[in-house]
Amino acid sequence: MALEGIKAKMQQLRVEADASSTKVEELTAKVKTLEQENLAKEQEITSLTHKNQTLEAELEELHGRHGELKEEVNKMGGQGTHNEALQRRLQILEEEAEEADKNLRETNDKLRQTDVKAGHYERKVQALESARDQWEEKYEEMSKKYAQVKKELEDFQLEIGNM
Repeated sequence: MALEGIKAKMQQLRVEADASSTKVEELTAKVKTLEQENLAKEQEITSLTHKNQTLEAELEELHGRHGELKEEVNKMGGQGTHNEALQRRLQILEEEAEEADKNLRETNDKLRQTDVKAGHYERKVQALESARDQWEEKYEEMSKKYAQVKKELEDFQLEIGNM
């Protein structure tokens, strides 16, 4: 009886060991997944930190440039009318460029439509040429048959006339 109790206890320990082994494997897989996610997050943090530093440096540069430009504008106060004329001219040129771009797009659209129509008409011409060729073949066949029947008729009339 004591032996059976030991065997039962051993069996129970085996089952628990198998369950523990399975649990260890699951947890090991989960740890690997979490480590990979952690590594990805660290890389993302590093990337964002670098991007943030770059943007901060760019912002400082832009602030400095803004100050310089503001000083230049203040110095060039007398040249304001010239600048305004240049601004108007620039605006006119931009409007003309937009209009030209619009015209170009419209022309390209019309060209595409024309190409589509040309393709359609080319297919139609090919179909008509094919039909014409078929009719020409039929005409030639009928002409040959007509000539043959005419010859047979003439031969028949000669035979009747000779009788």
